[in-house]
Amino acid sequence: MDSYGIIGWPLGHTMSPTLHNWGFNQLGIDGKYQPYPVEPTGLASFMETVRSTPIQGLSVTIPHKQTVMAYLDHITDRAQAVGAVNTLYWDGDMLCGENTDVIGIIAPLNDLADLPQSAMVLGAGGAARAALAGFKELGIPRICISNRTEAKAAALADEFSVKVIPWEKRMDESPQLICNTTPLGMSGDFQSHTPWDASRFPEECVAYDIVYNPLRTRFLSEAEEAGCSTISGLEMFLHQGLAQFKLWTGQDMNPTAARQLLLDALRN
Repeated sequence: MDSYGIIGWPLGHTMSPTLHNWGFNQLGIDGKYQPYPVEPTGLASFMETVRSTPIQGLSVTIPHKQTVMAYLDHITDRAQAVGAVNTLYWDGDMLCGENTDVIGIIAPLNDLADLPQSAMVLGAGGAARAALAGFKELGIPRICISNRTEAKAAALADEFSVKVIPWEKRMDESPQLICNTTPLGMSGDFQSHTPWDASRFPEECVAYDIVYNPLRTRFLSEAEEAGCSTISGLEMFLHQGLAQFKLWTGQDMNPTAARQLLLDALRN
């Protein structure tokens, strides 16, 4: 049986095993995907295990997305642009790193009738990096970033050659796409929060939330009430996972059935 999994520390709840093990079962692949809690001090040892066991593929999450890069033989141009990897895969005898978060960010935007000509990224963490890289890859001409800690936003703005907007002035802008990469709205302590004032949504903008639990965050609900189009974070999670599975197995999961699987898992 081929071994796959996810590394991170600490490893909280993740739907990745649900998605990938279902995919193996659906396509008759003799594989198993499991969590590998790896402390930062144990990364070097674990990467030796990846090569010697071998482990056929891995998802990578916090805090290893950047530090794991030192242990790889090849890093894709996309992952280089982001400055982080979230997927490890083999190409022959080379252990490679890709960032399918960018693919996940881009996928639902490709379904829009018209590509937004301006975008604002809210937040300045790892997901913001993927969003900035994705929007640049799509060719969105005007991109800006805003974060409560402006120094972090300024650093990313400089790295990706985009404009930084002070957090308190973010709603003075009128971007056609607003992407929330902050934890505001996430299930738990932040669920009642939103990064945007309900009365300040630009007309006919697209509101994109990378949070997928709950499916309808306050940000998305209020955007929809204001007449905006909305994209749930479940789409990003789904498409980054589909891209990982393709890299590992060369096969495609059924996206419609996979989406329903994740919806059912979130509702239970």
